[in-house]
Amino acid sequence: MLQVNPKMLPRLAEIEKDLLLRRKRAQEEHWLGKVEGIDSTLAFLRAKQVEAARLAERTVANLGLPRPRPESTGA
Repeated sequence: MLQVNPKMLPRLAEIEKDLLLRRKRAQEEHWLGKVEGIDSTLAFLRAKQVEAARLAERTVANLGLPRPRPESTGA
């Protein structure tokens, strides 16, 4: 599954704007199949925008560097 980098949110907004313009033209020309295809693409795009925004809000946990365990001195 493709995971979108939150840095791509501005580009996704540009793509959405372009799709909306293409959808408007398709409606004006009565290209119903094209409108349906663009609607599907818009739904997918918007889901990716929501996912990317959610990822941008997530904080990163600092787990530190792994260290070897101290050797125990057994009896």
